[in-house]
Amino acid sequence: MIYAIGDLHFDHSKQKPMDVFGENWINHKEKIIEDWKTKVLDQDLVLVPGDISWALKLEEAVPDLELIDSLPGHKLFIKGNHDYWWESISRLNALNLDSITFIRNNSYVYGNVGIGGTRGWMSRDSEGFDEGDEKIYRRELLRLDASLSTIEEGITKKIAMLHYPPFDGKLRPNDFVDVLVKHNVDLCIYGHLHAEGHRYSVEGLIKGIDFKMVSCDFLDFKLKEIGI
Repeated sequence: MIYAIGDLHFDHSKQKPMDVFGENWINHKEKIIEDWKTKVLDQDLVLVPGDISWALKLEEAVPDLELIDSLPGHKLFIKGNHDYWWESISRLNALNLDSITFIRNNSYVYGNVGIGGTRGWMSRDSEGFDEGDEKIYRRELLRLDASLSTIEEGITKKIAMLHYPPFDGKLRPNDFVDVLVKHNVDLCIYGHLHAEGHRYSVEGLIKGIDFKMVSCDFLDFKLKEIGI
């Protein structure tokens, strides 16, 4: 079984309360963990598309990462815009977290399903989008292409994980969707949107790809089963 939930925003230091986004965020970590333990088995896979921990440095993120590592199932992580602790893959892998795989220019195979992804970036029509953003945007397109390119031939189903929605301000598919189409992706999950931002979520079948928004508050802090 494959599940997904994004934007965990765990914070063992308790310095970043998420209830600024609404009372539904009170004790959100406990809600997620309780639901996780009731659903996920050790042989299951959980996709976590970014914004995992509020920590600023890798060593500060370790308690949050170890907590997630202790939960059932194998977990796939991509970087979110708030994952400032995220460092090189070699340093992340050196943490020796038994049940976590970090995705960056690589992919993971679960049964007959290949999974790749990258953070993505804000849409080009976002307010204040500048030359620096354009550079990041293009780099993230290359990283998505590189990740999906590592999925071996013969895999019958493909999932892409993005943190940012792959749509512009008018909810139209952007360049990231073109990369997904190029690689014959079946399903794309993304997060990033919270509270009033949920109105910018897009779900359903577009260009042959099933899109699902999985920010934890959008899912009422419950893991979503991914059927593919």
